[in-house]
Amino acid sequence: MLITPRRDNLNKIVVLNPKGGCGKSTLATNIAAHYAQRGPTPAIMDFDPQGSTIAWLERRSAAWPEIHGIAAYKKTMQATRSWQLRVPNETENLIVDSPASLSHDNLRELTRDSTSILVPVLPSSMDIHAASRCIADLLLVAKIDRRDRKLAVVANRTRKRTKSFSKLMRFLDSLGIPIIAVLRDSQNFVHAAEKGMGLCEMQPSRVRPDVEQLDRIVQWLDNWETRRRSVSLAQNRRKQVKVDVAAAGNDNRGFLRRFDFAR
Repeated sequence: MLITPRRDNLNKIVVLNPKGGCGKSTLATNIAAHYAQRGPTPAIMDFDPQGSTIAWLERRSAAWPEIHGIAAYKKTMQATRSWQLRVPNETENLIVDSPASLSHDNLRELTRDSTSILVPVLPSSMDIHAASRCIADLLLVAKIDRRDRKLAVVANRTRKRTKSFSKLMRFLDSLGIPIIAVLRDSQNFVHAAEKGMGLCEMQPSRVRPDVEQLDRIVQWLDNWETRRRSVSLAQNRRKQVKVDVAAAGNDNRGFLRRFDFAR
């Protein structure tokens, strides 16, 4: 399904939730706009058959920073799949907008070599149920290890001081997975999408609360190398503990043998 280059410097961000209408494309486009503003040119890979992300790119003005678009939902006989899904060498941040439903094989392939996985969740019973199934599949099918610290949740289209918001936050707290941002139910996202813009490219005074939350998301995404290093160090420590325990066990068995012989 997905062929991306194995590059140590590629930040592959997967926005994932099998529930349609949860805001995957909105989240993906706003992250892409942020990285485009900062540079170098990011790439966004759209697997959604609706092509919402590519349509957003087509509405985007040439005056705004460039974003490389990859229409992964299209298949053609004119080129190989690997060529169609190629990522420019200068790209450091790749955002993958996933489709609304995935087979287990496609889920494993989509998340392979990912540095970060974001799951947007809406405050409704149906969305909470879908998110719980999605996270279970990520942990059990795609074999995403919580200790890798690459999985995070974004609460989307929320209205504080409502029962649905309280229920959503209780559910997210129970997961033991970081909630890195709480995006409010705002028309700013709608207006930005209509113009092919990200909120970071709109009038700051109008979108400040929303941009603050998006900045928190990008800050977490930017720490992917630090998270990877800390996981690697933890794995090395666990391996060393196993070696030390095995060595101690051998020493104890040797002592017992000598003790039996002396008796």
